[in-house]
Amino acid sequence: MKTPQAVTTFNDRYPLIGPSFWIVSLQYFLIQLIAALAWARPYSLSRNTISDLGNTACAQYGSRFVCSPLHLLMNVSFVLLGCTMIAGSSLIYQEFREGKAAIVGFAFMTIAGLGTILVGLFPENTIGPLHLSGAALVFLIGNLGIIILGISLDIPKPLRLYTILSGIVALSATILFFIHQNLGLGSGGIERFAAYPQTIWLIIFGLYMGRRHLQKSG
Repeated sequence: MKTPQAVTTFNDRYPLIGPSFWIVSLQYFLIQLIAALAWARPYSLSRNTISDLGNTACAQYGSRFVCSPLHLLMNVSFVLLGCTMIAGSSLIYQEFREGKAAIVGFAFMTIAGLGTILVGLFPENTIGPLHLSGAALVFLIGNLGIIILGISLDIPKPLRLYTILSGIVALSATILFFIHQNLGLGSGGIERFAAYPQTIWLIIFGLYMGRRHLQKSG
């Protein structure tokens, strides 16, 4: 995959920008907390899905009631997360251009970023197929991408094992979520096992890359 020279030059000049984009994924957890606390009825981590926080209407969905006053803030968070996933992947990839598998891994993370944007632009109660398609890109393609990166990148063994394990746990939870087997965790609980390892990995890998660059410059 040939990278535009401008991207390569920018990354060479500002190597901390790419990792910073992934570290900014912290906002995703902060905004979820803020949006959940705004609910008049208590938001349930086990019953309510993450997408419920971005739902733009108040309604009963099966056994769960959804009414998210800060749905706009949550949907902006989804879009922001997707944008930072794409930007970070494009720049961090410059550090690992030697293997085809790495190209696939970072491309999958970029696709997952696009899926996250779709989730934010099309909340679960609007255009359902687009929302579900976006979520599938995140959970399936994104988590598979993490496993590929764990196998292919030249990184320390502990980080490699953590990366592969994160992808396996999240991908396994994704399968359980889609076949409606929640292991007693509730739909919201099993979804978090499918989603959170990926975002936590982005933050940790961003911190690793940032620290590596700071050590080089020091």
